[in-house]
Amino acid sequence: MSSEEETSQTSSSSSSPPPSSFSSSSSSPPPASHFIGKKEDIVKAGRMTKTVNGCRDVLVLHHQGQLHAMDVRCYHSGGALQYGDIEEFNGRLCIVCPWHKYKITLAEGEGLYQAVDDPTARPLRTHWRSKGVKQRIHKVTEVDGNVYVTLNDCSEPIESDVYQTEKYRTGLLKAQPKAKPRN
Repeated sequence: MSSEEETSQTSSSSSSPPPSSFSSSSSSPPPASHFIGKKEDIVKAGRMTKTVNGCRDVLVLHHQGQLHAMDVRCYHSGGALQYGDIEEFNGRLCIVCPWHKYKITLAEGEGLYQAVDDPTARPLRTHWRSKGVKQRIHKVTEVDGNVYVTLNDCSEPIESDVYQTEKYRTGLLKAQPKAKPRN
């Protein structure tokens, strides 16, 4: 995805979609959910980032017919996950951080790594292990073609929370290069 495409898909979220989008259905979005966009737009783009509730940067992605949502910055060092590849490791779908190649499960937000039980054995035998939940995952709901995210409000800190603070966001914006004026 180009930088220009990413910019066009990133915006602040309102908590409700346009009024016309609720027509023709008796189902309604969950309480405390936030409108992200039309499913067809997310499917077409593959990924969309959105600032939800004015304070949380969320990545919503569509992969193999499923919608997933998580904090947009990698728990390890703040890498932009919207540019990460989706790969399968030991039967689990993961997003791979483009900065340091950390693997994060789409369903649970677990960090995965390859472990070696006996480093003296040849050939080395490795297997995938979990570091535990490191990335905050959010609930995605679709109602009448509209996609909503309900933020994961678990009070237990999760490592990706660090990159959701005002201090980090302000520093990140200052560190980004300024756009050069066009002649």
